Amino acid sequence: MNRLAILLGILAVGLVFLILNHDSGRTFGIMNDDFGRLVTLGAIAAMISTGILQSRRHIGQSLRQFAIWVLIILVLVSVYLYRQDLQSFGNRLAGGLIPGRATVFTDNEGRQEVVLHKVLNGHFETPVTINGTSVQMLVDTGASTVAISYEDAEKLGLSPAGLTYSQTVLTANGTARAAPVTLAEVAIGPIVRNNIRATVAEQGKLDQSLLGMSFLSTLDFLQMQTDELRLRD
Repeated sequence: MNRLAILLGILAVGLVFLILNHDSGRTFGIMNDDFGRLVTLGAIAAMISTGILQSRRHIGQSLRQFAIWVLIILVLVSVYLYRQDLQSFGNRLAGGLIPGRATVFTDNEGRQEVVLHKVLNGHFETPVTINGTSVQMLVDTGASTVAISYEDAEKLGLSPAGLTYSQTVLTANGTARAAPVTLAEVAIGPIVRNNIRATVAEQGKLDQSLLGMSFLSTLDFLQMQTDELRLRD
């Protein structure tokens, strides 16, 4: 008899008994939940037994099937045991293939570290979440504060047209006026900071927003290597 038919038959009989005894809560004196588990285990055991009986005359085939199942179990157990290492490898691979992607690693002590890779222009750029909105920013240790471009300020809902541009700052486009603001939340990966000082540059004076030292100085660890930038909360 086909093993699938046996499996379906046992499950169908068990289901009928469970339906008939739903109100009483017990089937043959056994709680319905336990009876359901028993039926499931019985069906699996019947399938395995049928397979053994059908292949007992073919020892070689049985051994091959057994070896395949053992290999599958070992692979599943290995994946589970080394899941964190595999996740770290996947993150490193993704970070290398997608420059600018913030890759998060967790060490044995539970400390999280964000690793950035250089983009094609040779700088460290990454999406930064500001007040719940993602903004592509350039990491700049030479900037004293987080500097927001006029366009990104509009995107963030900071209403740059109504700000007071009372500060003078030096940008790649020369001297510019900037308006001081306070950002309620700035986050890069799992690193989150609140009430961060920032400035909004006047229109046309800042091509890209900068993640400056008003955020970076709050970190416990900041290390810049040839192609990697490591940030730790």
